[in-house]
Amino acid sequence: MNPALTDCPAPAKLNLFLHVVGRRPDGYHLLQSAFRLIDLGDRLHFGTRADGLVHRLGSLPGVAADDDLVVRAARLLQARTGCALGADITLDKRLPMGGGLGGGSSDAATTLIALNHLWQTGLDRTALQEIGLALGADVPFFIYGRDAFAEGVGEQLRPLELPPAWYVVVSPGVAVSTPEIFSARELTRNTEPITIAAFAASTTRNDLQPVACNRYPEVAAAIDWLAQFAPSRMTGSGACVFAQAAGEDEAKRIVSDCPARWRAWAARSLARHPLFELVD
Repeated sequence: MNPALTDCPAPAKLNLFLHVVGRRPDGYHLLQSAFRLIDLGDRLHFGTRADGLVHRLGSLPGVAADDDLVVRAARLLQARTGCALGADITLDKRLPMGGGLGGGSSDAATTLIALNHLWQTGLDRTALQEIGLALGADVPFFIYGRDAFAEGVGEQLRPLELPPAWYVVVSPGVAVSTPEIFSARELTRNTEPITIAAFAASTTRNDLQPVACNRYPEVAAAIDWLAQFAPSRMTGSGACVFAQAAGEDEAKRIVSDCPARWRAWAARSLARHPLFELVD
């Protein structure tokens, strides 16, 4: 019987703030952010194959198998390690696409973690993060596996100690294009950098939020609705917005009031990625 790992979590992230502090010569934006893991996410199932093929079982609307980050992650791990094994991968997609929750990046990170374990390729966390960066700037964070203060394009990570919290996350039913937001002429790209020590006391924001709100009115409407309960903010490049609640009961109460045209979740912070112990 071939080894398998089933029901592997791929948790979402929230950007507690996101500042654009500059731009590299190659066009990539330099960022500062606080990444927080939450217990909302996708689930993946992995089975090993002896023939070296990587198959995605099932379909993902609008995403061809060869373009899927989970397939690309598996093949990149094969290429970097010379592994002759393959995998059957099933993705239970629960996070909205284009939502700013890091779903695709988290799926790729879970794939790298799980297959590194199943295939016994023996890479440590740093090596997996390096592979993940080739797939997307957020992938290293999910492999890092804990709350982090991020810099660079998002790959320079330092641990961030945050108290447990409950959040309300609202998806306003639109998919925001990350390249569109980052390429917008009106995007602020010169926010003054802050230090990790000043994070808690400083006035922060999401520099991408005004651009997204201007181009996607439903994002602005969701922020305004959620703001009646607690300070609200967009995560990532959107479209999802969030607010911290006083506790589980309040989070669930706010979720129950969410307009029917949107989706909302009560989400708890995670101290560690659920697969953290699978990586050295």
